[in-house]
Amino acid sequence: GVIAYDRTLNEQAPTEEPMFKGVNYVFDGRMGRRITDDQLGTCYTCGSKTHLITNCKNENCHRRMVQCEKCSGTYSGTCSEGCKARVLNGGMVPVKSVIGSKTTSTDQEDEKKEMEYDDEENVVYSNLDDYSDGHSTPAAPLLREIEANTASIFPSGAHMVSGAMQGSFLTTLASMSREGRILEIGSFSGYATACFLEGASLAGKLSGSDMGTREGGGPFVLSLERDARALGLAAAHLKVMSEFGMGEEGAKEASKIRSDGVEDFEKDSVSFTYNDIAGCELIRVSDALATLEEMTSENPSISTAPFDIVFVDADKTRLKEYVDILVSNDRILKKGGLILVDNVLWKGLVLDAASNGSGYESNSEDEDENSSTEKEREALRRNRRARKLANKMHRFNSAVVKDDRVEVLVMPIRDGLSLIRKR
Repeated sequence: GVIAYDRTLNEQAPTEEPMFKGVNYVFDGRMGRRITDDQLGTCYTCGSKTHLITNCKNENCHRRMVQCEKCSGTYSGTCSEGCKARVLNGGMVPVKSVIGSKTTSTDQEDEKKEMEYDDEENVVYSNLDDYSDGHSTPAAPLLREIEANTASIFPSGAHMVSGAMQGSFLTTLASMSREGRILEIGSFSGYATACFLEGASLAGKLSGSDMGTREGGGPFVLSLERDARALGLAAAHLKVMSEFGMGEEGAKEASKIRSDGVEDFEKDSVSFTYNDIAGCELIRVSDALATLEEMTSENPSISTAPFDIVFVDADKTRLKEYVDILVSNDRILKKGGLILVDNVLWKGLVLDAASNGSGYESNSEDEDENSSTEKEREALRRNRRARKLANKMHRFNSAVVKDDRVEVLVMPIRDGLSLIRKR
């Protein structure tokens, strides 16, 4: 239809004002048909205006993006320095044996390694994050689609997914745990849930475990969430993972969610199994902290075997209360278990909160009134909220590091991740 419209416009009504502007997008190799010269897209890598749509040339990323011609050349058709490095390193010609040559297989391997190192020296990385991405195992294809679905359905919350680096770290921690038992407080769209479930299945395979269950032990991920729409998306993602895996097949199925949409989660819970060894359950709760308190009672409505890891990505104003519940007894978190708390550096604003002693303070009670536009007032309100949360996060960090019941390691990855080991 897009092709036919463009052809009809040019052949039958060239002077008629088009019904569309810019480039009409096409879901095939042609990518688009230019209708007008308007450049309505914003380049993913530099932010300039453009009309070009492409996919990242790194097949393990394959991000669909708008990218200007200059950046396409600078990044060799990829979306970042990390992906560019993968494309360049992956395109090297392997050393082949030559008939009659006296070189040994060891010589050939050494020469191949030297070629690889030489090629790497030519790659320029703009920052350490790009360098780390370029030298890390890429995220599973399904995770790429979970991120894309989240950006499509929750545009303002797209930054809330764990992302490739932190997601890989969560998978690694889960795979190294004793039983692969994870409690997640705050499912959102299921990105971290999928990472934990993958790690739990690896832990189960290594230990030779039977299928994990909530009450009986073994590899299992229990995730609590209050938002019905987020839980609906998470459930859709976990269903795909359970049935199709985390590879390309799973990614293909997950990509359909953007066009099919998701419904609000109306059940109390939903369960899945993964790789015939790890169990997973999503439960809708109204107050996760109250649910945790109830889980420590003598006859809880949600009974569980203790967990190896608890991931807290919930109400930032009550983090210390979550930690207190988890370390005060062993019914939810095992002795020696880990509590992971996300966003503990809060956009870097904890630095200012710490330097100001008691935290940020407003310079004027009339800041709202002095702002001339509603947009400025809204930005100010958001900034004030960010400062208040930075204060709370700094107070939490300061309190938990002094708690002799735990050992703490704050890691400056993404927005800050605190690893709190229960003594």
